[in-house]
Amino acid sequence: MNRPLIAVTSGEPAGIGPELCLRLLELTGAAQPVVLADRPLLQQRASALGLAVVLRDYLPGQAAQAGVLDVLHVPLVAPAQAGRLDPANGPYVLALLDRALAGCRRGEFAAMVTAPVHKGVINDAGIAFTGHTEYLAEQTATPLVVMMLAGNTERGPLRVALVTTHLPLKEVPAAITPKVLEQTLRILHADLRSKYGLAAPRILVAGLNPHAGEGGYLGREEIDVITPVLDKLRGEGLQLSGPHPADTMFTPPVLAGGDAVLAMYHDQGLTALKYATFGHGINVTLGLPIIRTSVDHGTALELAGSGRADPGSLFEAFAEAARMAARKAA
Repeated sequence: MNRPLIAVTSGEPAGIGPELCLRLLELTGAAQPVVLADRPLLQQRASALGLAVVLRDYLPGQAAQAGVLDVLHVPLVAPAQAGRLDPANGPYVLALLDRALAGCRRGEFAAMVTAPVHKGVINDAGIAFTGHTEYLAEQTATPLVVMMLAGNTERGPLRVALVTTHLPLKEVPAAITPKVLEQTLRILHADLRSKYGLAAPRILVAGLNPHAGEGGYLGREEIDVITPVLDKLRGEGLQLSGPHPADTMFTPPVLAGGDAVLAMYHDQGLTALKYATFGHGINVTLGLPIIRTSVDHGTALELAGSGRADPGSLFEAFAEAARMAARKAA
């Protein structure tokens, strides 16, 4: 019986994504990767690194073959060189995402996993691009999605979701409205149940301000926005605690009381998460009509073509996507 197919986009062609994707042959499991990339680019990178990888053109319905990596060929716009960004390939990077997404939406792929892209060079190509999360939300006409990073620690799994994502810090307070916060919590609660199998997930919610506002002396967002939303949803049976001061929320005694953390902005939550799990953490987009996971790191241009890039995060993202796909199919 054929294994479920998971689309893996190779990301920025000048970065480490293509060579990480070549390492997917090291995995064994219940799902089969299909790498979306320029096939000659993959072959060139494999040869340069001395990797004995057999590439095969992907055909829908084709049975898996041991030791062979299926590649869905998407042609580069311009030749790519490891470590050297070229805005000309901005459309190529998005074409990888579009093809994977289309395959997921029609059931060709059970999930998609994304290698890192370089936001700056895509914008340099004249394409407004904030990130994978926002792009996939726009392409699926999903009003709100939630970025969550996750990884395993010595004390168990750590999951950190965000109310706001790639925003300048000065824009964060205005973006945290009662409606956005409530919708974010509902999505997080629902996907912890459906994607992670947690019957009654416990969510720790951070405050926005130092010391969670210090009773209003250091900011009123906790009083005016966060607490009323938490009280409303607690009344519906959601298990929510907070708002917690962010500087103590990631201590073991606090984390022991929750299954996931909701941080108000990017660095508030992800600094702690990446400190604890970097290299093996993953990014999960909640609220989409498809399953999407990703690595938790960037394109690492300085490592591209060296063979020193650690595939751990990609392996974890692929394994998580496979687990979610199996749970959905059950």
